[in-house]
Amino acid sequence: MKVNTIVADALADMPAKARALEAAGFDSLARAENNHDPFLPLALAAEHTQRIELMTSIVVAFGRTPMALATIAHDLNAMSSGRFILGLGSQVKGHIERRFAMPWSAPAARMREYVQALHAIWDNWYDGKPLDFRGEFYSHTLMTPRFTPEDKAYGRPKVAIAAVGPLMTQAAAEVADAVILHRFTTERYLREVTLPAIEGALAASGRPRSAFEINYPPFTAVVHDDAERAAARQRISAQVAFYASTPAYRRVLELHGWGELQTEMQAYVKADRWSEMGAMIDDQVFGAFAVVGDARQVADALVARCAGAIDRISVDLPGATQEDIEVVVARLKQG
Repeated sequence: MKVNTIVADALADMPAKARALEAAGFDSLARAENNHDPFLPLALAAEHTQRIELMTSIVVAFGRTPMALATIAHDLNAMSSGRFILGLGSQVKGHIERRFAMPWSAPAARMREYVQALHAIWDNWYDGKPLDFRGEFYSHTLMTPRFTPEDKAYGRPKVAIAAVGPLMTQAAAEVADAVILHRFTTERYLREVTLPAIEGALAASGRPRSAFEINYPPFTAVVHDDAERAAARQRISAQVAFYASTPAYRRVLELHGWGELQTEMQAYVKADRWSEMGAMIDDQVFGAFAVVGDARQVADALVARCAGAIDRISVDLPGATQEDIEVVVARLKQG
């Protein structure tokens, strides 16, 4: 199992951070698109590392055109000697329309076509095929030599799609190289909903399971005493509660019989009672989403949760010592 971590350090700190993560044995590092651009830090990481893979987890696809992302993904892949993975996410309607001022419709179908458009562009750049992509949402029919990249030795980047629901999961298995599961995923949801959707889509498209990667980013915390355990419980519970308030993620809760929790959490959000939400996450719900303990306990629990299902796991270990990190990474890479 490959081991990934998501990095949120400042730009100035990225070179040292990337070198340290590579030395610690991580297979990849990722940058999310939150309050900063996700690409600039990865360019710095590419410059200061040799082996570690670099990925966006995630960049908002629908906030940009396929041509824009095809270009920057190519540049980062070429700069990193083929180590870049373009992790795409759809975001939600409100953010796409009101934050990015871009159109929203049929997210799974749009994402499927988005990746097909990326590959049509790359087919033109790397294989010389005419650019003639005409879809329902995107159309790319013009490319001249001046706008074709010249540094093509490392070819096209890999593409991963973030997914929760079965439609987006199926789209990922049909057209992408990997799926990035949402943190709001339990082991039961993974095995009863996600894996069947992936296996069905792969079978329908004639792709072997070995050609597709499943990336899972669970909630994790390495703790050393009761005070740290309590702090981790409070921090992660607040995150779980936030995701639980989202209607699109209700299906995860409903599988466990916890659907009404989504209604309750949404009411807290509407009442602007954010600070109270975490206390509503009981031990059963918390344990389904999070793994907390010492380094060995966390690693063993994650290996058991992922057995036979996960190819790459993304771990976030705030407060962990270097020794803790090495223990977790080594155990996860074993199995």
